[in-house]
Amino acid sequence: MRERLREVDANLLLSLHALLEERNLTHAGERMTMSQPAMSGALARLRKHFDDELLVRSGRGFELTPLAEEIRPLVAEAVEAAEALLGNQRDFDARSSGKRFAVSMSEYAMTVLAEPLTRAIAENAPGCTMALDPIDVRSDQFEAQLMRRDLIVGPLGYDWPGRIQPVFTDELVCLVTADHPRLRHGALTLEDLQAMPHAVAHFAAAGPRRRPLEIELETKGIENRNLLVQVTSLLTLPFAVAGTDMCAFVPSRLARRCLETLGLTIADTPLDPVTITEAAHWHARRETDPAVVWLRRLLYDVAIALEDERD
Repeated sequence: MRERLREVDANLLLSLHALLEERNLTHAGERMTMSQPAMSGALARLRKHFDDELLVRSGRGFELTPLAEEIRPLVAEAVEAAEALLGNQRDFDARSSGKRFAVSMSEYAMTVLAEPLTRAIAENAPGCTMALDPIDVRSDQFEAQLMRRDLIVGPLGYDWPGRIQPVFTDELVCLVTADHPRLRHGALTLEDLQAMPHAVAHFAAAGPRRRPLEIELETKGIENRNLLVQVTSLLTLPFAVAGTDMCAFVPSRLARRCLETLGLTIADTPLDPVTITEAAHWHARRETDPAVVWLRRLLYDVAIALEDERD
């Protein structure tokens, strides 16, 4: 089988790798910056070479044939060896490049990073563009998305694969309506937090693991909160709380943007500060990719500026 792989030219080998990893013509084409017809043509040539379908239709998607499953690790090994050999010879000139960076972010990270990162790319790499989309937080889809993106920025603590670099931190604060009847001098007691209905954001990727806020609440004796509303995005929590008797814990940067518009206030509580961290994740294959290394450095500079503003 290794001999048959050696007979595949380099471009087809990369297409084969993308097809076996993505199991989707459109996604493989995006990864290779090829149109779907071009990727279909590459698949047809590969099928002829191996005398095997490689990908077979299953419902709305594709599955790998037994032969495709057999050669998948060999193809990955061949591609990694080629990148190890050639990767250090490639340079990335940000001023002249026309690269289109593919970046996924949590919705909260977008509210913090999208504007300064876009501005930094425009200033430092005027010919480059950025395709920005939300993370698919389903654990079974994250690795596939990681393969298709230069970077993914999302919260720490989900055991996602890939390399990791913390980007910025924030603290959770308690949001309530500005005229909430339980507020006393801008503060809530532990008894208030136990009695009040809560709005929370829950992510499918979180699983059964307790989050830092839940641990802190339990440490202070607050268990079995009254979880009245559950949403799937941090961004919707302020809107869920506005005009109600509920409270919600949200990142401080997000909270401060909503206070005046939604008639909310940040309540002091007896809880110790709960810190959250958003981090960059990338596939091991992109560890030494010059363009991605440059993007990570730029993101680091943007993050430092954000933290300086916060201080």
